[in-house]
Amino acid sequence: MEKENKRKPKLWHRISAKKVTMSCSFLVVFILLLIFLHKPSSPTSKSPIQRIVKETHSIIHSKPSSASPASLERVVFNSVTPRGSISDHHKVVLVTGAAGFVGTHVSLALKRRGDSVVGLDNFNRYYDPKLKRSRQDLLLNEGVYVVEGDINDMALLNRLFDTVRFTHVMHLAAQAGVRYAMKNPTSYINSNIAGFVSLLEVCKSLNPKPAIVWASSSSVYGLNTKLPFSEEDRTDQPASLYAATKKAGEEIAHSYNHIYGLSLTGLRFFTVYGPWGRPDMAYFEFTKNILKGKKITVFQGPGGVSVGRDFTYIDDVVKGCIAALDTAGKSIGREGKRKGLKAPLRVFNIGNTSPESVEKLVGILERLLKKKAMRDVQEMPKNGDVMFTHANISLATRELGYKPTTDLETGLKKFVEWYVDWIQKD
Repeated sequence: MEKENKRKPKLWHRISAKKVTMSCSFLVVFILLLIFLHKPSSPTSKSPIQRIVKETHSIIHSKPSSASPASLERVVFNSVTPRGSISDHHKVVLVTGAAGFVGTHVSLALKRRGDSVVGLDNFNRYYDPKLKRSRQDLLLNEGVYVVEGDINDMALLNRLFDTVRFTHVMHLAAQAGVRYAMKNPTSYINSNIAGFVSLLEVCKSLNPKPAIVWASSSSVYGLNTKLPFSEEDRTDQPASLYAATKKAGEEIAHSYNHIYGLSLTGLRFFTVYGPWGRPDMAYFEFTKNILKGKKITVFQGPGGVSVGRDFTYIDDVVKGCIAALDTAGKSIGREGKRKGLKAPLRVFNIGNTSPESVEKLVGILERLLKKKAMRDVQEMPKNGDVMFTHANISLATRELGYKPTTDLETGLKKFVEWYVDWIQKD
């Protein structure tokens, strides 16, 4: 007999949707009264809203171990409190890696459409954490709270799932980057494999169990030369440790689906770009160096063959993520398996299906920035990168209704506008 989660739910878990809405209404009225009745003693006095935001900042910026259970639960509860009435399709989502590039955009999209969202991120130093803190502030302004903690912290995970009965998990926490794996391989094992297992271990014991959507990668296609890449193609030739950990994640997902009846959907992202992106990505680094008048390193293959990527704009990726959540199906557990039920196990390519050369990318940036790039052309190093990626998205189109709409020039224009504005504010 499967051991189900017997922990007694919090009192507010049993509150009906109407009572939650009524309580929120009273809270809003109370805050408005405070705003109108409050008379600051000096021009520098803070309003009640400002004090609430300041208090929240102090909680979410502190380590989970230093925040009291009551304070952390209060912040998490505020984050999952719905805006308005609760629909039948309302989701309560834990987004791991919420302060990351994709995680921030997905969290905002879910919150803005009315879902309840809580974030989790460890704010590691793979790139400047200041960018992640800025994303965290962006989320906070929209009412999404990001708890600082590690995906391998089982006590923290249990605490979060004790506090909130999540219906879905969007698992985007991962150690990214192909080349960095040669410098710090352990970080990839800890995050991409052990971290995924830690999350699944908690989810398998819950009742009800959430459906899980998680980030795989186009890198799993590795040395496969058949184009475009299809979900039916072989993925047993990873060209990097990063790719190997993502492939391992897909195999781990198969095991937990088969044994524990968890609903699992993997998304193979293809070179995601756009505002609030990762500084280690080529388009981001090119933009920074072109503006500073520094050389950019452009890789090419043997004989001068240009490297190509299926660049996918962030808004299109978000649509794919949300469609995967909306169609995820339920986790059934072992009891469901004994009844002959089957939990979904799916993998989809999330790409633009229109690969472009890196040389064309540079040319577009030159036009947008109105500045010539100083190129340092080098042969592609043997560090795990592949020459070309191209997504076949027919399965995602059929099953998720996924249809990317943003071409490279349009997407880069939006990125450059954001980057220039962000640099000026920084």
